[in-house]
Amino acid sequence: MSPAASVIPTVRLADGRDVPALGMGTWHMGERQRRRAREIAALQAGIDAGLTLIDTAEMYGDGGAEEVIAQAIAGRRDDVFIVSKVYPHNASLRRAIDACERSLRRLRTDRVDLYLLHWRGRVPLAETVDAFERLRSQGKIINWGVSNFDTADIDELVAVPNGTRCAVNQVLYHLAERGVEWSLVPECRKLGIALMAYSPFGEGPLLQDERLQRIAHAIHVTPAQLALAWLLQQPGVIAIPQTSDVAHVVENRAAAAITLTASTLDALDAAFPPPRRARPLAVI
Repeated sequence: MSPAASVIPTVRLADGRDVPALGMGTWHMGERQRRRAREIAALQAGIDAGLTLIDTAEMYGDGGAEEVIAQAIAGRRDDVFIVSKVYPHNASLRRAIDACERSLRRLRTDRVDLYLLHWRGRVPLAETVDAFERLRSQGKIINWGVSNFDTADIDELVAVPNGTRCAVNQVLYHLAERGVEWSLVPECRKLGIALMAYSPFGEGPLLQDERLQRIAHAIHVTPAQLALAWLLQQPGVIAIPQTSDVAHVVENRAAAAITLTASTLDALDAAFPPPRRARPLAVI
């Protein structure tokens, strides 16, 4: 089977819906008009290759990334799974509903498949959950979740009314940043909350790491493919690399065809050890 034809693994959300474990991010998209055609082409190439989960936020390009997505998915909305995020200062009952409706207009769609609280702010979690549940009951969002929540935040969230409906926690997670494995990953798995890994290349420096390059060379894959393949072998984890380059989209897609052997996984653990103690959640 060719890498292009390989099946992308899926992650099952709490409501039984299966979503691709490898998607696309849009951070930094929609910021420059001159880059828009290139960004649209990259997203369309990814959708064509099966990378149908697309992550965005009202923050990205001040809504510009959502507008880029709207152009990229024109005529094929039902083929994609859209994730967007609301600012913490917009997470009150009224403001969250208004923010979601603005995102829907920019995306030119009638619903967001997964709506996340971008990070925790001053609005009580119970109020944000109430807003999300109202949006869900109206069909404007299908599922909701959070981003940048540590273990204590998750425990507080699930204690509020309807808090157990949280489907996803999106966090910084990659080979060189494995702190979430100490307690957050086990807690999310116990609660049936999928983990979405943003910046799976650590914003780029990870790919220049000589340890990663050496292991990738030994198994004849690129460092980016190795970093993604490792994440794809973590149960319940969704990776959302961002790129505006079609060639990099194709490179990322090929990671789904890679199965890492025990010896390669051992080499990665030796080079990038799992955490030995609790530490604060890393964020970008």
